[in-house]
Parts: sequence; C-alpha cells; structure tokens
Amino acid sequence: MRGTPDREPVADLDLVVVGGCGHVGLPLALAFARVGCRVGIYDTDQARMAMVRGGQMPFRETGADSLLVSMLASGRLQFSTTSEIVRRTDTVVTVVGTPIDEFLNPSTRVFDRVVDQLAPELRDGALLVLRSTVYPGTTDFVHARLKARGLPVDVVFCPERIAEGHALEEIGLFPQLIGASSDSAFERARALFDKLDVETQRTTPTEAELAKLLTNAWRYMKFAIANQFFEIAHRANVDYGRVLEAVRHGYPRAADLPGPGFAAGPCLLKDTMQLAAFCPDHFPLGHSAMLINEGLPGYIIDTLNHRRSLDGRTLGILGMAFKAESDDARSSLSYKLKKLATFKGARVLCTDPYVQDSTLRPLDEVLREADVLIVAAPHHVYRTIELDGREVVDVWDLFGRGIRL
Repeated sequence: MRGTPDREPVADLDLVVVGGCGHVGLPLALAFARVGCRVGIYDTDQARMAMVRGGQMPFRETGADSLLVSMLASGRLQFSTTSEIVRRTDTVVTVVGTPIDEFLNPSTRVFDRVVDQLAPELRDGALLVLRSTVYPGTTDFVHARLKARGLPVDVVFCPERIAEGHALEEIGLFPQLIGASSDSAFERARALFDKLDVETQRTTPTEAELAKLLTNAWRYMKFAIANQFFEIAHRANVDYGRVLEAVRHGYPRAADLPGPGFAAGPCLLKDTMQLAAFCPDHFPLGHSAMLINEGLPGYIIDTLNHRRSLDGRTLGILGMAFKAESDDARSSLSYKLKKLATFKGARVLCTDPYVQDSTLRPLDEVLREADVLIVAAPHHVYRTIELDGREVVDVWDLFGRGIRL
C-alpha cells in the first residue's frame, strides 16, 4: 500500500465531489446526500463555499433551496476548500470539464492540473469518476497518468445529462452512461449510481465521451437550423411564426423543430467545437452551426440599424442570462448583443431579475428610457410588461404576438 495509517485515514465519506459548489457538482452532491450518502464537497471558491455552508444556494436550481437546508441539518454534508478531504473516501467524482481556448480548440491542460492536484490525495484502489464533458480520450489519459505515478485507481467517465436548473429533477430520470475499461470499474460505478435508483448503461470511455459531445452538438445544430430558417423567412418578409405553425401543426415529423432564439451557455458551443477539433476538416456542420448561432445577435442589430439608425437611440435588453429562468450569464449572447449595439452608437440599458451584475439597471428604468426593447432571455416575469406601442424584438414570441424583428 502507498499510504500509512497516519497518511490514509478511515474512509468516513461515501464520496467526495470535486467542484462541489458548481452547477453540476452541488446538485449531484445534494442528490447523493438525499438518499443517505455521506458526501464531501470540495471547492476552491471560498465565497461559494461560505454561501452553501450557510444554507444559501449560489445559483438557481429547482428544489435545491429547501433540500440544502435539510441536508445540512442531517450532517451528511462535509465541506473543504483544500484537497485533503479526498483522503476520506474511496470514491471521487470530479466535475471539471474541458474548456476551449481563444482559438476554439479544447484546452486539455486542465486535466494535467487535476491529476497533479488529486494524485497525492487519492487512496489506493480509489474510484475516480469524471463527470463533466471531456475531449475524447481524456478518461484513458487520466488513467494512464495516474498509473504512471504508481496509483492503482479505477477511472470511469459518467457524463451528466441534465439541464441546468433542473438537475435535481433529472438526475434520476435518464439512464446513466458509464464509460469503463474494466468490469471491476464498471461494477463500482454502477453500485454508486444504483444509490440514485437510475438505470445504467455500459460503454467504453471513448464511446461515452463521444456520446456526450454528440448529444450537445446535435442540440446546438438543431437550434442553428431553427435560426437559419427564421432568417430565411425574415429576409423574404414572411411571418415565420405562421410558417412554423404550418410546419408543426398535426405533423409529428416536424414537431421537434425548435423556434428561433439565442443558443448559448457554457456547454453547447464549447462541446460542438471540441467535436470539431476531434475530427478536423470533417465537421463542417458544426462550424456552420457556430456561425449561425453566434451570428444571430449581429443579424438582429444589423436589421434594426438598417431599418433606422441606432446611433443616439436607447436600446433596452431584457435578460442577460444565457437562457430563461436562469441566473447563469456564462457565454450569454446577450452581452454580444450589447456590444454590437454599442458599436452602432446606441445607448444600451440591460436588465435581468436573476443575474448578479453591477452594470445592470432596474427593469422599470429600462422600460421608462428605452425606445427599442430586445427580449434576449425570455424570463416569465417579462410576459406582463406593457409594451406601449414601442419597437420590440421578440424572436422567442414571449409576448404571444408572434415572432417579431
């Protein structure tokens, strides 16, 4: 054994979640605690850790506020801002994903740092579960890197499959993919997720990694075709809402065609670009989807400016989160919309009931001063706004008056 009695304490935690105060890690930790597991939450964000320890969720998550309070009272949650807590378990779940760099290529060095940080703390024979989306081959890379250090650790890839904000509802709804290279690693991971009463499905690590990337790329491309169709109809001066109704009504083959809108957030673009990097020069659909989705804010601003110059006008943006009913502004296209409008000379006022941003204005101020409103994130609270005949861009049809640009 690598450790000593002093070096390797008794495993008094069923699992430790690395990155446990984030949008993926915290709901997972709460879900395991809810079914009776003793869960360690390790996160270096001290401000978030203080909030969670104090019984306050650091982001919006359906059902989490009351669950957090009850799990704190149960004593089944343990917290640490240092990696030593990893020594107290035989099962470690890391939710660190693969970001993309300024060239839209995956930045895999993050896993060099993860291995370097966790390796000294991992117990002999531990199970390491990679949870967030990763570049294909990452699971095997991490396993090989740990093996080269003389660490007998099982490494599996078990991607999260939830929609942000609904994690607690969805964790137990969908089959859990387990990408494992050995029978023992699969059985250990299956035993872990059996605690959540969820169906499991075995694949190889690379199959699971690709399955997760393909799922997000497929969603991103669906949104792209929806936005492309909208732009085609709009350029032809055709009411796209009526076209969409004609396409969908009573016709199941087209029922899953989304409406137009911003396709953003921390996952879809990133994962589509990871897939593009995995097969260079052979994924033009992914690059095209990126151009369409990332180009929608520019299409909206150019249309408004062509209709009437934005120079000197006041434009109000409703919603700075990347999607409705969220407080997460990561990779939100609302900020791109703001920048493009500013370049055209507009005075831009932004508001959001959930996003924490000191530059945002109260809704009543935006409604009072803006002569053009753009619904960027269709929060439900905006549905009751009095539009007072002003110019409104509503590609989501939030107000029920049709898709408007």
